[in-house]
Amino acid sequence: MKHENVVLEKSYAFAVRIVRLSQYLIKQKQAYQLADQVRRSGTSVGANMEEAVGGLSRKDFIARCGISYKEARETHYWLRLLRDTDYIEPQQAASLLADCEELLKIITSIIRSSRINTAE
Repeated sequence: MKHENVVLEKSYAFAVRIVRLSQYLIKQKQAYQLADQVRRSGTSVGANMEEAVGGLSRKDFIARCGISYKEARETHYWLRLLRDTDYIEPQQAASLLADCEELLKIITSIIRSSRINTAE
């Protein structure tokens, strides 16, 4: 039986949504720089979590999770900016922001529990 990794699955699904958003921004809004920024940070969340899972040590794992957290924070910023400048509809922004906030909570929990387990 294959073991599920919730954060990997959710961060991958989030990255797919971000790539689609980026494509929309380029095609419909011609917002190339904003599309590139949100795409880079939004897809980096999952990429860094994948690297964390393959970490060589607990310290490496925690460091990669920390990078993933920072990328999610940056993505949160870009999504709010896109919403507040009317590049994306409020409903679309709300859905993406909710997914981003869920990832932030999961990653925060992973980092905290990993640090606690390291201290023992």
